[in-house]
Amino acid sequence: MALFEIETQSHIVITWANDEEQARQILYNYYPSEEAIRVTKRPRDAWVISKSALGITGKIDPCDIARDCLAKASGDKLAAIRLYMQHTGSDLEHSRKIIESNMIIGW
Repeated sequence: MALFEIETQSHIVITWANDEEQARQILYNYYPSEEAIRVTKRPRDAWVISKSALGITGKIDPCDIARDCLAKASGDKLAAIRLYMQHTGSDLEHSRKIIESNMIIGW
């Protein structure tokens, strides 16, 4: 099996598949209304996302703060973003990236 990156208008899906056709089928199983824009076989067995690309820098652990804001907002993304901005003094774009990245991992 290989690691595939499947890009749609709304998502980037990372999945294991035997070939490109199976990777597309996995996408359609989870997101039947999404059309694959690009399917790329990754050259390695790992996927890495740079924290700095997401706007996560510095010594404070933004995940703990973001998770706390999401909990206080009962999972409401906009409320969590506002809370994060108030708590950290971050701008809207940075706060959005932090909250959304934590929502993606299930917080």
